[in-house]
Amino acid sequence: MQQADFQLIIIGGGPAGLTAGMYAARGRLKALLLEKGATGGQVLVTDWVDNYPGFAEGITGFELMDKMTAHADRFGLEKKFATVDSLDLVDDIKTIHLDNGDRLTSRTVILCTGAKPRKIQVPGEEELQGKGVSYCATCDGPFYRDQEIAVVGGGNTAIQEALHLTKFAAKVTVIHRRDELRATKILQEKAFAEDKIDFLWNARVSEIVGGTGGVESLNISYNDGSTSSLPVTGIFILIGVVPNNEVLPLDQLETDNYGFIITDDEMCTKLPGVFAAGDIRSKNFRQIINAAGEGATAELSAEHYLGNQV
Repeated sequence: MQQADFQLIIIGGGPAGLTAGMYAARGRLKALLLEKGATGGQVLVTDWVDNYPGFAEGITGFELMDKMTAHADRFGLEKKFATVDSLDLVDDIKTIHLDNGDRLTSRTVILCTGAKPRKIQVPGEEELQGKGVSYCATCDGPFYRDQEIAVVGGGNTAIQEALHLTKFAAKVTVIHRRDELRATKILQEKAFAEDKIDFLWNARVSEIVGGTGGVESLNISYNDGSTSSLPVTGIFILIGVVPNNEVLPLDQLETDNYGFIITDDEMCTKLPGVFAAGDIRSKNFRQIINAAGEGATAELSAEHYLGNQV
């Protein structure tokens, strides 16, 4: 059998990657986790996680990821902080090229590069992220009980989440750049029938206004050139997510129309020995809990693949 540097290389250190790494280290695989920044991924910028099992009182995103990292470290997971430049995943031995010129090889690879929210790119968005600016209603909706909030978007996700937010908020204003929604008709009917939901049509958020206490209002620009101000304490930007696939060999992998990797239920891609887990996968729901579960499944599938190799 041709030799490789590692039995498994995991690319990405978010919940999926850390869980896969913990399983691999516990299973005594010769494994390496590659992460270009700090372990934890997008969860690091999540102010509060209230729906991860085992933390009944909630936990900050940073603390949760710190605990996941410590768990993997306890089993001796080897980590390397470096940026991947390119990958070749077709051959039996997978090759990962780093931007510093290093070259690593592995018999299996788990892709956990994640995704990032599609942003509206207006003043105040970055500064107030986690302080009233959110990209996940399921995660943060309960923090806005009896408050007035806004949702940006007009597709299925935006309208589904707007309906979800009515369980908590006193009022939800949907801001959409067109004069009609793109969501399915049944969702539209539910939204139009919901007393707590208002709509601003042909409108865009031009600025998110706030201070140390968080979001205070939104500046709105309309297609006809007029403007207004909308007082809210939270804004949920739900216009989709973008896969972190820039370094992935998309010509070698199967992806959906948006660039997310297609796998089977065992996290196997179309390439033998290559797996994907977490938000980079093509799927409907992106939560910390299912990312962690997929990371475990991917690692177990990698172990099974290695066990069947001669």
